[in-house]
Amino acid sequence: MYKVKIDAVVGNTSVTINKLEFDSRKVELNDAFVAIRGSLSDGHEFINQAINQGALAVICEEFPQEIVNGVTYIKVGNTQQALAYIAANYYDNPSEKLKLIGVTGTNGKTTIATLLYHLFTKAGFKVGLLSTVKVMVAENSFDAVRTTPDSITINNYLKQMNDEGVEFCFMEVSSHGIDQHRTTALEFAGGIFTNLSHDHLDYHDSFAQYRDVKKRFFDELPASAFALTNIDDKNGQVMLQNTKAQKYTYALKSYADYKAQILENSFTGLLLKVNDQELWTRLIGSFNAYNVLAIYATAELLGLESIESLKIISELNSVSGRFQYIISEKQKITAIVDYAHTPDALKNVLETINSIRTKNEELITVVGCGGDRDKTKRPKMGHIASALSTKVIFTSDNPRTEDPEKIIEEVEAGVQPQNFKKIMAVTSRKQAIKTACQIAGERDIILIAGKGHETYQEVNGKRNDFDDLKIVTEFLTQLNK
Repeated sequence: MYKVKIDAVVGNTSVTINKLEFDSRKVELNDAFVAIRGSLSDGHEFINQAINQGALAVICEEFPQEIVNGVTYIKVGNTQQALAYIAANYYDNPSEKLKLIGVTGTNGKTTIATLLYHLFTKAGFKVGLLSTVKVMVAENSFDAVRTTPDSITINNYLKQMNDEGVEFCFMEVSSHGIDQHRTTALEFAGGIFTNLSHDHLDYHDSFAQYRDVKKRFFDELPASAFALTNIDDKNGQVMLQNTKAQKYTYALKSYADYKAQILENSFTGLLLKVNDQELWTRLIGSFNAYNVLAIYATAELLGLESIESLKIISELNSVSGRFQYIISEKQKITAIVDYAHTPDALKNVLETINSIRTKNEELITVVGCGGDRDKTKRPKMGHIASALSTKVIFTSDNPRTEDPEKIIEEVEAGVQPQNFKKIMAVTSRKQAIKTACQIAGERDIILIAGKGHETYQEVNGKRNDFDDLKIVTEFLTQLNK
């Protein structure tokens, strides 16, 4: 049971509440409303609305000017942290009743968490998953709203996992989730660090702050947990500096507890040597060699037999929107859809493609950048795409409230003069994908980057149906007729 430090109370604390809510619009009779200060709005401004809808108790950082009789007001220092403690207590601390493994880093979180879910499921366990793509409670699937859900949602799902007899849960842990205390009061049995590169600087003031927030996750792991880090990343050792957890490392280039070597790399998969044992995997590229190694290491740390892990890993398929590809029947054009939306991820995917292709084919990249997000990465994305592709079509991603044409201009600003002739701009993403298919010749390669698994495009607050893989498949099918 977690204790919340209370600064002051007005009203009766011996009341029975219905449920917790931090969204005033969802408050019902006898609920407790937690007023959260967010980046876009302040829950304290909606306390009266919550009370009008039936809130019996309010947890806040400062009391409102108007105190309503019959309502209990509790003042705390940080409502985000308090919400995490209260939510864990409310659901009877469900993270303590299973082995919860957190995966954090810029790239690879979804692949590692999802494939660990499938690995342990195939090994005969009941398993849970909290990821960007979906939430799994054993065999039951739910739509994911964000990478790391809010504290109430996390604990609610973990409680459902307890009820289903789930033994292991694999969870993506974002920097936003750590910073906003969404992972506070969760008992982790292990943490995995993938890598750190340029991302989310619209939220964090600097790269150092972004790194330190990630580090905080490892600082807070208990001594009973393990901390597994990619030691090839220069920030890998930083994650282990102050952790109390048992330390383990993995690498392709450095000395590590878990080591892998790429023996073969093709569009059909990877042949790896993992700790002196050969492994064939359907996943593609050196970045996936790191993911596979992290999965193998985690499985061993959680008690799976090495031979069993290797066998199951060889049967696993790529995660939705992560280097998914199709090949057209007539012209043998390869179209790849990948979630790469950071400079490092885009560079990894393009370098992987270039390491596999014969160089007789064109590599046509369709890419954009999301609106209302880190603007400083846009020219970097433009530079990488134009430097590592033979042709580039800059287009719209999820423009949100920004002008997509202005976003494209900021992406184009990073293109070096020698690469000007490679680029064109097509604002409509659908038209951009169509153009790529039309200009592609026999055996050429098309990379559609940035949105991956997403089945929508967000424009001015509205999500319109949009699936990169479905659209490119339709256009390539038309070309084959």
